[in-house]
Amino acid sequence: MKLRSIIGICGMVLLLAVIVSMVACAPVPTVVYQGPQGTQIGSQSSGGIIVSQQSLGLWVNGVGKTTGAPDVVVLTLGVESQDKTVAVAQKAAVDAMSGIMQVLKNAGVNDKDIQTTQFNIQQLTRWDDKQNMSVVIGYQISNIVTVKIRDMNKSGTIIDKAAEAGGDLIRVNGISFMVEDPSPLYKIAREKAIQHATDKAKQLSQVSGAKLGKLIFMSESTPYAPVTRNSYMKMSDASGIAPAPTSISAGELEFEANVQMVYQID
Repeated sequence: MKLRSIIGICGMVLLLAVIVSMVACAPVPTVVYQGPQGTQIGSQSSGGIIVSQQSLGLWVNGVGKTTGAPDVVVLTLGVESQDKTVAVAQKAAVDAMSGIMQVLKNAGVNDKDIQTTQFNIQQLTRWDDKQNMSVVIGYQISNIVTVKIRDMNKSGTIIDKAAEAGGDLIRVNGISFMVEDPSPLYKIAREKAIQHATDKAKQLSQVSGAKLGKLIFMSESTPYAPVTRNSYMKMSDASGIAPAPTSISAGELEFEANVQMVYQID
């Protein structure tokens, strides 16, 4: 009985070994991507799978640009004060900022167009060699707002009066320009981009001798923000008795649209 059991087990092991070897030697099925007119496109990988090396059809990109004059000035300004105590530094900052806010109100700037973007109270320190540590020598308070000025002609005057109200505490961190409703400009840029891509596809098909088929795919991508061209701000000279007003030149904004289009090749 024991001998028969041993022979039976050995037979089963041998049968399993034969089955495994047959499976290992069997051909691996391949996947083939068919190109135009049934041609095979691709190269065989180590696993026996043929992967496409190119996209079918004619792929073209188009770029369209247009410019427009901005109608809103975006001004970032505020105050920064320092003192040995928070209370004194805070009072100076509040007084200066109140004067600036009054200037904005008198100029007709709406409350919805004024947004606080930064408010900080931080310690000022220095290294003390005797104590071998940093010691607090004062405090700095910053209060910065972003303002939309919709009357472009008032922007220079607002900056000058804000600087006068804020005194030495005034900080002007930047100026930029925008179009309140850029949709019509992006529409023009988009149309130019589509025309550019279409013309390119026609040219490529004519030169190559291929017959351009129907449009099967199209996508659009638009840059995050328009590009400012030829703008500047020249601040007034505070050292003069009667300084010239700050000069603002908005220049132009460039709007861009990008499209990708795919055509069949018949």
